[in-house]
Amino acid sequence: MEIQKLYDIDDIEFEDIAIGLVRLAKDIPAHEFFYKINQINGLTFSRKKDVIFHGAYYDYYFPRFEAYHKFTKTCFTFISNRSSESKQKKLQTELFTEEENIKFLLNNQADVEYILHTSEQIPDFSVILLPENLVFPIQDYTLSSEEELYQIIQYYE
Repeated sequence: MEIQKLYDIDDIEFEDIAIGLVRLAKDIPAHEFFYKINQINGLTFSRKKDVIFHGAYYDYYFPRFEAYHKFTKTCFTFISNRSSESKQKKLQTELFTEEENIKFLLNNQADVEYILHTSEQIPDFSVILLPENLVFPIQDYTLSSEEELYQIIQYYE
């Protein structure tokens, strides 16, 4: 008896993810930034286990902060765009490798400090009030399923 496939993995279409890009107007430490957000919103953003990206030569660690908004029943996650630390796994023997000890999750957006993600399919970032004079307006950004950040967010969700 032959087993019938219910679906083909290649035929599955993955939906894009909407995220917010957060740029800081001033260079302040993460704990101070989230303290101010918690004060304004009555939320409790706390640091969670870092997002880890495994490269060929380095393991990169990206700080992650989460809070649950009770009124909208939404989990908000801030992920640092820039790695806070990296651990070298093996020595680089090639002259021109594209891997350095600092990594950005969004390589083409190096000026972005945090990536904001919610548990909602259609996120409403206006629910979170950001400190005045510290943050530029949140920029909406769409991740396609081909981007590596898409896979990382799906894994940590």
